[in-house]
Amino acid sequence: MTLQQLSAVKRWHISHHRQGTLEYQVWDLLLVSWVIGFVGLPPAMVLAPEAGGAACLALFLSPTLYVALRRRLHRRGRLRCDWLDSAVRR
Repeated sequence: MTLQQLSAVKRWHISHHRQGTLEYQVWDLLLVSWVIGFVGLPPAMVLAPEAGGAACLALFLSPTLYVALRRRLHRRGRLRCDWLDSAVRR
């Protein structure tokens, strides 16, 4: 996901905070994991290149993977996801 897409989803969650507080907190957790994956990559590559690099890559990709999972569940009719349009728009 691009930074604009991450920001658009975050803005959507802020504007609809009262409707879905759990989803709001999950998205905050995903953004924190994204930042940890981005910032933690250089030290992880020095301290533990294989495991640290893989962990940081997984953390960095977690918002993208989460959106893909939610999109898939939404298309199958298993879970309604109102913020998907804000993630795809940009």
